[in-house]
Amino acid sequence: MPDEPQTLTPATGKQPRATGAADSPAPAGPARWVTRLVVVGLVLAALNLRPAITSLGALLEEVSAGLHMSGTVAGVLTSVPPLCFAVFGIAAPRLARRFGPTAVVCAGMAAILAGLVLRSLAGGTPAFLAASALALMGIALSNILMPVLVKTYFPDRIGSMTGLYSMALALGTSLAAAATVPVTDLLGGDWRLGLGVWAVLAAFAVLPWLPLLRARAAAGAAPAAGTTGAAASGGPGRGAGSGTGPARGGGAARGAAAPAPRVTRSRTAWALACFFGLQATGAYITMGWMPQIFRDAGVPASTAGVLLAVTMVMGVPLAFVIPGLATRMRNQGPIVVALGLCGLSGYTGLYFAPADGAWLWALLLGVSNCAFPLALTMIGMRSRTGAGVVRLSAFAQSVGYLISIPGPLLVGVLYQHSGGWGLPIALMGGLMVPQMIVGSLAGRDRTVEDEC
Repeated sequence: MPDEPQTLTPATGKQPRATGAADSPAPAGPARWVTRLVVVGLVLAALNLRPAITSLGALLEEVSAGLHMSGTVAGVLTSVPPLCFAVFGIAAPRLARRFGPTAVVCAGMAAILAGLVLRSLAGGTPAFLAASALALMGIALSNILMPVLVKTYFPDRIGSMTGLYSMALALGTSLAAAATVPVTDLLGGDWRLGLGVWAVLAAFAVLPWLPLLRARAAAGAAPAAGTTGAAASGGPGRGAGSGTGPARGGGAARGAAAPAPRVTRSRTAWALACFFGLQATGAYITMGWMPQIFRDAGVPASTAGVLLAVTMVMGVPLAFVIPGLATRMRNQGPIVVALGLCGLSGYTGLYFAPADGAWLWALLLGVSNCAFPLALTMIGMRSRTGAGVVRLSAFAQSVGYLISIPGPLLVGVLYQHSGGWGLPIALMGGLMVPQMIVGSLAGRDRTVEDEC
């Protein structure tokens, strides 16, 4: 995410004890009940990191009609998530250093809860956008700091805990996509209730963090002392979920002593940033618009939500397979091309027969969207040092999220002015070509240190 190099790099010279603290927990270790509660808190928090986005995609038509939105404004809604991730994520390390990550994640869950409640009550588009931004702010902060908590409390189980966290995130994504429309129907067809019901899940996610805050205060905030260093050594929030070796604490701690490369001078870093941005563009277009594409093709609303869930759930098994395969290859270009061809096939099917082959297109696009764990894996492989991984990850993700912002908005504009999905789908498919090109460049066997 777009924040570590500004606040966490060793070059700042601040908090020299933090990096060492990151590589081990507090000397006495947290109590067993604390670690168990952290597991519960992480799982419940991860379940809440995507329903605010995918539930809206399932009811976008009803929300647009209820608030009298144009296609352009609806496109703005689908562009808000990456914008919030890029903007609000910058504050996460500073807030964690000031208040501790446990408090910030708790506040993030509370922000999600408040945002979901407020947007279900919004009487107009500006209020709806503001409430959505509040929920997304909580998601952005938690995206970064939850892996930091994993490293602080489970330094010897980072892989298994991040796997659990990733599976919970994918489950929450798919559950909201599949269940929002049926739940809305059960509640009388009111889209406000259909969106607001996910606030119940967010309320449960706040609860485990409250006793953890008290435990942290009683322990003298020991876990928080190592958090900043953990973030510095472990990389940005979502990157930790890949579980790849180069980004882990030991190597990062060693790399912290070496000067960090100036990644803006690296062609590989720019290629990786563009690849990250293009794959994020496709992912947010899919989450925001795919149900509407199927519904306009005659697919029932409930089925369209399930199709989005199928696309999202493909990330659960492949998020474990693709990183392992990529690390065994010197050049990840072939995987980039294979995923890109799946995306091209899926968009071609959507263009010519969106309803007839809907399940196949959803599967193909789900495979294509797994370029995300591949991008995270390549971030770890394209730098030799921990400091380089942190800077490359922050650069690639911050630039990438900025690149992804216009895509969903442009799709909404094209849909409104062309009167159909032909041109927007052609754009989506066309973006797969530069994605394969820059991804192949980023996948070459070289490091940013060589180029800098």
